[in-house]
Amino acid sequence: MKKEKLSIVIPVYNEEKTITEIIKKVQAVRILGIEKEIIIVNDCSKDSSDKIIKNLIRKYKNIKYFEHKINKGKGAALRTGFLHATGDYVVIQDADLEYNPEDFKRLIIPIKDKKADAVYGSRMLGKIEGFQITSHYYGNLFLSFITGLLYNNKITDMETCYKMMKREVIKNLNLKSNSFDIEPEITAKIIKKGYKIIEIPINYKSRSFLEGKKIHWDDGLFALWTLVKYRFLD
Repeated sequence: MKKEKLSIVIPVYNEEKTITEIIKKVQAVRILGIEKEIIIVNDCSKDSSDKIIKNLIRKYKNIKYFEHKINKGKGAALRTGFLHATGDYVVIQDADLEYNPEDFKRLIIPIKDKKADAVYGSRMLGKIEGFQITSHYYGNLFLSFITGLLYNNKITDMETCYKMMKREVIKNLNLKSNSFDIEPEITAKIIKKGYKIIEIPINYKSRSFLEGKKIHWDDGLFALWTLVKYRFLD
């Protein structure tokens, strides 16, 4: 019997300090009956990420690697990754160490059991550790609240990285965003297409700007505009 496959899409921009460790963690995850395909998209990093990733490719045979020659943004990197995903399921993994890939085991269960088309790992339902950026925390709560108002679908953590779904779902969304607005666009279009989202609690280790955090307050404004825009547009 042919094994099912999970495509793990990892956008990378200047993550030389963490990319080796996160790949080790992703490779260590074992899900019964599931093989892994790791898709790394380097969004024109200025540090040593490219060199490190190429060394990892020589070590691991299940990595696909793509590079952007100019920096296009997280959304563009994810769209490149989704385009090349061949798995039965797709999940987003940031290249830092804020999220624990062991959660893949729990995220995939509701989809395999046909209880959901997409599963979100909610930090709001779990435990947040480390440096907490107040504006990010309350901004996410606000954006998740607005998502519920606009789309009549309660979501506690719309901005979470951990979005796992059937590949057919991500292929049907016609994503257009290039930056961090990819997160609200994914959620808006999943709901509008009639797909079912389930959230499960995850633990999260937040990092500071000095540690490499990239999203800023103005990205929240773009996220709000994206939610409103895709409520009425495709």
